[in-house]
Amino acid sequence: MTRAGLRIALVAFAGAAAARLGAAPAGYVDSKVCARCHREIAEAYARTGMGRSFVRPAATNTVEDYDSAAARDFYHAPSDTHFAMLRRGGEYFQRRWQTGLDGQIINLEELRVDYVMGSGNHARSYLHRTARGTLIELPLGWYAEHARWDMSPGSDSDRPRTRRFISYKCMFCHNAVPQIPAGYDAPGSDPVYEGNLPEGIDCQRCHGPGEQHVRVVTTPGGTPEAVRASIVNPARLSPERRNEVCMQCHLETTSGPIPSWVVRFDRGPFSFRPGEPLGDFAVAFDHAPGTGHDAKFEAVSSVYRLRQSNCFRQSEGRLACDTCHDPHRVSARYSAACRQCHTQIAAAKHPSGNDCAGCHMPKRRAEDTPGMVMTDHRIVPRPPPGDLVAEFREHAADEYRGPVVPYYPDPLPATPLNALYRAVAQVGLGNNVERGMPDLVREIAAQRPRNSEFYMVLGDGWLALGKPRDAIDAYRQAAQLAPASPRPLRSLAEALRQDGQTAAAGEVINRAIAVAPRDAVTWHQAGTLASDAEKVRKAIELDPSLPGPSRTLAEILVGAGQLDAALAAARDAMRIDPYDGMAWDFAGRALAAKGEWRESFFDFERAVRLRPKDATCSYDFALALVRGDRFDEAQTRAEAAITADPAFADAYELLGGLYLRNRRTADAVRSYRRLLELRPDSPRAHLRLGNALAALGDLAAAAEELRRAAAGSDSAVAAQAAEALRRIGVR
Repeated sequence: MTRAGLRIALVAFAGAAAARLGAAPAGYVDSKVCARCHREIAEAYARTGMGRSFVRPAATNTVEDYDSAAARDFYHAPSDTHFAMLRRGGEYFQRRWQTGLDGQIINLEELRVDYVMGSGNHARSYLHRTARGTLIELPLGWYAEHARWDMSPGSDSDRPRTRRFISYKCMFCHNAVPQIPAGYDAPGSDPVYEGNLPEGIDCQRCHGPGEQHVRVVTTPGGTPEAVRASIVNPARLSPERRNEVCMQCHLETTSGPIPSWVVRFDRGPFSFRPGEPLGDFAVAFDHAPGTGHDAKFEAVSSVYRLRQSNCFRQSEGRLACDTCHDPHRVSARYSAACRQCHTQIAAAKHPSGNDCAGCHMPKRRAEDTPGMVMTDHRIVPRPPPGDLVAEFREHAADEYRGPVVPYYPDPLPATPLNALYRAVAQVGLGNNVERGMPDLVREIAAQRPRNSEFYMVLGDGWLALGKPRDAIDAYRQAAQLAPASPRPLRSLAEALRQDGQTAAAGEVINRAIAVAPRDAVTWHQAGTLASDAEKVRKAIELDPSLPGPSRTLAEILVGAGQLDAALAAARDAMRIDPYDGMAWDFAGRALAAKGEWRESFFDFERAVRLRPKDATCSYDFALALVRGDRFDEAQTRAEAAITADPAFADAYELLGGLYLRNRRTADAVRSYRRLLELRPDSPRAHLRLGNALAALGDLAAAAEELRRAAAGSDSAVAAQAAEALRRIGVR
């Protein structure tokens, strides 16, 4: 093909590709356009893990065993849940269910697998795209090591996350740049995706947006210099900038719950361009040294571990990711790379062989994803002792509470703005709020930033410290700076609610609805605040995939006595999230009110199993057991409620009656005295204690309590107290 013909073909192909993508991000093209000129590189790259990182499931890219017994019924004992992977009519699905009374199937949900995340070299996760455009990671995944199905990272627990939404950070590192709707690129935005998603990490993640390059190539008279200048070639970058092309995805200090990667608040989630300083886009933070996390080895810690190596530190920038890795091909040149420096190793002192990495960069099982065995990129003189690939089950990440420190850029330049981000990192995820808040308050007061997100973090910090009034001021400032966003208004409404300003909170949340009338989260908050079933139903209509609204609707309806509707809402909440203990509790309450004792006890059992330290669940179960004449079990549950919440007045009242029934009168007196401590002005509490004291034989003390009950404002209680006084012979 002539150059002119190539130009015409490229222009036509680029236009067709853009039409297929649908509103491609500005400056980007379909990577198939790149392959028209760079065919051999594109074909080789398509076989790499990065090239296969994100796909639509199809027979041509299937590596899993869909015919195994585990694929048909994978039972996960910790959550008492069954899963199945299905192929039907050219589409793929993941099914989840549990078993109820008499073995019937309950909480059945089947979601289509719209995308597969992961090359399959180590693992694959399965994503469902909701009608709203969010992506949900499904709980069952595939692991290559033993070619088996098992729970996805973060789901191997007694309550897997059934609505684990794929964040922009996940997409940033697992795919090319997607299109996101206008208004969804601000910090804290819900991760929503538009159009057809790209499939695989593409050329432009390392070379930058290709539209200008295609334009220059297809414009007559373009010089070689102009062609080269129109695209980033990482090989021509400085060692630092070249490494940062890889670090944009492969630098993760930890997957634990600290703000390890803070995208600067004035940058969009996909706005990094190869060749610019990575620190202009984001700042990486780490656990403080000496807090027990110095030796962590996690799935995406390759750059983090490499930077701990003497080889890297002493190379003065010569040791880079592409020293060993060819980003365009499935190839390995590890030992050859080692020999560039280590040329003087005497055979008598060192074992012969060509596998340097096997000893000095041994494979290990990742702490955060134990189903995966990864290469440890920390280069060590000798392999660590012990079995580095011994299998273990996933454990919950520790709740780190301590300082976080800047990790990259290294060092973080001492600018006022960076001082602000240092403080944000302490407060943002609640790791070091008490110590970090004074710095954040000082820096915001001094700098008066014009980005609302700084004030959102400040407000969140005040709420974490139990100071909603201070949070109100911060959220108001955030709302002024971002008037088109419902998020500051939602936070402001919550702070007002916590401060007891319920009417003002309602006004603010209605403003948020006016700003974003199709935001399901805002409608849910409004319905919760006002106990308004119709507003909650609106949230469900706007986004049926959210787990919270159906549970809230069940709570409102069961309180209103609409038992069948409440039960239906609770069942829907349990279908979405069968590990939501409160949904089981509301179902139990509705069933108990209908007199369906066997079914209600089953649901209450699930509720207290999922929420063993929740006083409300134990108390609600105790009430149902009393009504079902199972008094000894009711007493146990009422005691559990008090253990969970020693200030739960209703539980003391219930427990006192159960103690009296079992002739444990002294225990009943103690329960009622505690009830009076919590409700000193309650006529009914005085009545209960008076009757218990009378049963114990302490008539003088009983008469005193009964007189107080008789003098109260509750006429029914007063009548009962007067009758009790008559019975013990006191006028």
